Amino acid sequence: MQRDQLADFLRRRREAMRPAEVGIADGPRRRTSGLRREEVAMLAGMSVDYVVRLEQGRSSQPSVQLLGALARALRLSDDERDHVFHLAGHRPPPADGVARLARAGLIRMLDLLSDTPALVLSDLGEVLAQNRAALLLMGNHTGFSGDRRYAVYRWFTEPAARAFCPPEEREYHARRLVADLRAVVGRRSGDTAAAGLVDRLHATSADFRRLWAEHEVAVRRADRKTFLHPRVGRLVMDCETLVTPDQGQQLLVLTAADAEARERLELLRVIGVEEFPTGATGPTTR
Repeated sequence: MQRDQLADFLRRRREAMRPAEVGIADGPRRRTSGLRREEVAMLAGMSVDYVVRLEQGRSSQPSVQLLGALARALRLSDDERDHVFHLAGHRPPPADGVARLARAGLIRMLDLLSDTPALVLSDLGEVLAQNRAALLLMGNHTGFSGDRRYAVYRWFTEPAARAFCPPEEREYHARRLVADLRAVVGRRSGDTAAAGLVDRLHATSADFRRLWAEHEVAVRRADRKTFLHPRVGRLVMDCETLVTPDQGQQLLVLTAADAEARERLELLRVIGVEEFPTGATGPTTR
């Protein structure tokens, strides 16, 4: 780990960031050039003290997960992200694979869609990044580990993941999740991560075994989904999925399907993220 080099790079990137790039108002009383340390900490989901120690070269070696969060918070390019991994003494994430970091270009698109809920997902349904509007709608989906990273796994193993979906839509949603997973496994022929996920779902969920046996295949590109939000109630959203050329990552954009949903989304922006119940993970994506 090259602590001094890492500290210098992170400090310079923070100072070079414009607050507006990450949706923070740049008021007339602002005297700090770039982002404040507490703003980086908030965006990355870590303590301010740790950000300070990183920038002063006094930190312990940051984990791969923490580096990924910093890369998202500072909007690092792919090359800059790999550089940070090297300085921290880690091997950069592979160009291909299941648990990748969101591409820098897709993160910038999230910033542009500031008032529209949007997420970046891996092809197996792990949320790699989400903008503030998505955070307000469904809570934070980027902090899971193990198989819980995947929406399909949470759906079939955790009742709380299904609570945000109306009962009358749950069978349809479950079928769509399984059909999409079947398409991904077909593309990833021989991939142990994808096959292992299917095996563990087989061992855990009778509902998954039932639907998997039907061998339905359907890549999810456009959909309509109802969210039961704990604060503002029912929102009907249109979901559009844009896929990268290698089909490894997806940009999921959610727009209000009717006037009522638009009003409730606006109410969410007024309420703010602090009103989302502590510990809630929001509705399952995809």
